[in-house]
Amino acid sequence: MCSHHPVCPSADSLDREAAHVMRAHPDQGWSLLCNGVVLFEDTGLLLPDGRIVAPHRVSVAA
Repeated sequence: MCSHHPVCPSADSLDREAAHVMRAHPDQGWSLLCNGVVLFEDTGLLLPDGRIVAPHRVSVAA
């Protein structure tokens, strides 16, 4: 579990992406967060229970 203070948000929280990065693999395009979430560079997520969250980048108007 998380040993950070304050404790990182859980994988079920809406702010789950705010958890600390435990392992970063920018060459492969993903990072493992403290809460067990795999965050991909396209903002997609793989949750610890196997659920997928589609990418959710904010589009910027030109």
